[in-house]
Amino acid sequence: MDIKEKARTLRRNQTDAEKLVWQRLRNRQLMDKRFRRQYPIGQYIVDFVCLNLRLIVELDGGQHMDQQAYDERRSDYLNQQGFVVVRFWNNEVMGNIEGVLESLILTLSQRERELNVGVVECVLF
Repeated sequence: MDIKEKARTLRRNQTDAEKLVWQRLRNRQLMDKRFRRQYPIGQYIVDFVCLNLRLIVELDGGQHMDQQAYDERRSDYLNQQGFVVVRFWNNEVMGNIEGVLESLILTLSQRERELNVGVVECVLF
C-alpha cells in the first residue's frame, strides 16, 4: 500500500479523538485556518496540518508511550522540513476539547507572528 492509500485508509478509520478534533478544525472553523487530516509529508502521515502556517497537530494514544524514539525521529524530520509539531493526548482531547482548542489557538497565533516577522512593508514617498 502506498502512502496516499494509507492516508485514505486512516481518514476512513479515525479514532474518536481524531473525529472530535476534525469536527472543530474542518471548514476553517478555527481562526479561519485550513487544516488537512491524515496528510502525507515525506514518508510520514500527520494527523492534522495547517500548511500555510506549517503547523502539525498530532494526537497520541497509549501506543505512543512505547514508540517515543520513533516519535522523536519523526518530529525531528518534520522540524527539518520547517514544520512545528504540537502534540495532545487522546484522553486530553476527549476530556477537555475546549482547553485543547484554546492551546491550539495560542499556538496558531504565535506561529502567525513568527512567520510574519520577516515581512517588510514597502512605503513609497
